[in-house]
Amino acid sequence: MRPVGFSTSPNLVLRLPMWRSRLMLFLLFFVFMLLLIRAFWIQGPGNAFYEAKGVRGTQRELELPASRGKILDRNGQVIATSLEAKSVIAYNDTVPDDLSAEKVKSLANLLQISEPELRKKLKEERKQVFLKRQVDPVVAQQIKQLEIPGIGLNNEYRRFYPEGEAMAHVVGFTNVEDRGQEGMELSREKELAGHPGQRRVVVDRLGRVVEEMAILQLPQNGKDLNLSIDSKIQFLAYNAVKNAVEEHHAKAGGAVVLDTQTGEILALANYPSYNPNDRKYLTGEQLRNRVLTDTFEPGSTMKPLTISIALEKGAIAPNTNMVIGAKYLIGPKPITDTHPYGNLTVAQIIQKSSNIGTAKIAMNYLSAQEMWDLYTAAGFGQAPKIGFPGAVAGTLHPYKKWVPSDQARIAFGYGVSASLFQVARAYTIFARDGELVPLTIERSPEVKPGTPVISAKTAIEMRSMLETVTEPGGTAIKAQAEGFRVGGKTGTAHKLVGKGYGNKYRAYFAGLAPISAPRIVVAVMIDEPTGGSHYGGDVAAPVFSAIVSETLHTLNVLPDAKVKQMVLQDKAPEESRTANVQAQHVVLKR
Repeated sequence: MRPVGFSTSPNLVLRLPMWRSRLMLFLLFFVFMLLLIRAFWIQGPGNAFYEAKGVRGTQRELELPASRGKILDRNGQVIATSLEAKSVIAYNDTVPDDLSAEKVKSLANLLQISEPELRKKLKEERKQVFLKRQVDPVVAQQIKQLEIPGIGLNNEYRRFYPEGEAMAHVVGFTNVEDRGQEGMELSREKELAGHPGQRRVVVDRLGRVVEEMAILQLPQNGKDLNLSIDSKIQFLAYNAVKNAVEEHHAKAGGAVVLDTQTGEILALANYPSYNPNDRKYLTGEQLRNRVLTDTFEPGSTMKPLTISIALEKGAIAPNTNMVIGAKYLIGPKPITDTHPYGNLTVAQIIQKSSNIGTAKIAMNYLSAQEMWDLYTAAGFGQAPKIGFPGAVAGTLHPYKKWVPSDQARIAFGYGVSASLFQVARAYTIFARDGELVPLTIERSPEVKPGTPVISAKTAIEMRSMLETVTEPGGTAIKAQAEGFRVGGKTGTAHKLVGKGYGNKYRAYFAGLAPISAPRIVVAVMIDEPTGGSHYGGDVAAPVFSAIVSETLHTLNVLPDAKVKQMVLQDKAPEESRTANVQAQHVVLKR
């Protein structure tokens, strides 16, 4: 059979209408033109839009964190530093909407937040959302291994405080954004913080940096801060206060140590305290820097100032004899001592802490203005200017508003309020031969000139009288420090409860050492001691003794006592000890 040709077979010949052929040709041409127009738009007028979209998906501007400055003690020991950490960031425009429940659960567990909270953050309209700051590098690595698109990590720093709770009220702490919130971290925020920089990078779909394009701004690291605080002295002061609070079942306590030559603050301790590295259960009571922020009626610690005014005028001398008696009637309530005295010299008024004797000196020899002028010159009624947050001024009413009973009671420390820090600073007058020393919390080893308040003669006489307070017959035998002559004044004051006084007390002691050439002033306060005695000589004086001994040895101060005295303490309350107090001395060779 002869084969049939394709073109000659009527079954195989395809006949299309001409209009269909032309239509198909037109459609192909139209589609091709659309593609050309689209390509022209993308490469031309629409290029900026698509370029921006591409940049938005692949480029990021990341912060270059500045390293916060270190805080150092006077010997260069680090007491606050910055450690590397990570921040977890969600770039919500690239996080998948259909992210698996398993991934969400794993990420939420690592971030220690709930799944609903995480999903809420991932749905925010913001381009960049911090999921968590200051994440531990180990946890950050686990998050990275999840390989979730749009979840990135950025470098930052977190603060670490090696000294823990002993130094907490001095250094304070920073928040998750590394900004100071308390203490020196807050007061020196500008110097410590520095200024962060910025860089532009290219990231992949998982948010990983694959290329660094440019440094937009270099970071400026913060400056280091050298404090006057001595870590060793701070630690021993903190432990001494803590032990006293626990032993006497007290509410709180504080201590401050000052260098009388340079005006440097060597220690500023408070208890209760907190761990600045772990603040999960931090309370307001723990945060209170009681040495600077709590005010109280200083009580008997004001008596040396009052008597100094009369000594300065020449109205009395240390050996001036005065009739004390059982009561001193002035105002609605008579002034009394806890033990009735017959006659006392001015020196014995200090030694025995006689309210009546001090009040009589004030009323017989001093004017209200003279008292107010000296208290003001000593820093009372004014906030200490040491650049520390929260330092209070206390209360010292204008002398024109004083009535006679006010003047009499203010003379022995009632009707006026002050912080423990203010009391300590006032005692630098006796340590520096009549000069009030300017104080600083920053390292400043030079000897600073003080402001004259009383004469050197008066200051030396008062030092001698303050030493008798720590000797047999005085109210603070327990303040004695091994190898050193010390002096100071006890205080035991009722706490105000509403408009009156309750059965709660504050016990304190302020003093200086060594007496022959005072190098330090130490003030101690124990709030609401309840474990037996509540007197300053029994509660606060032993804390003073412990701090003084260790501090002077740390500062390499030579002992000025020729013998070591071991005094067997009598058990009578502080303010009721009589002139014939029985004390046994055992003298040992050093």
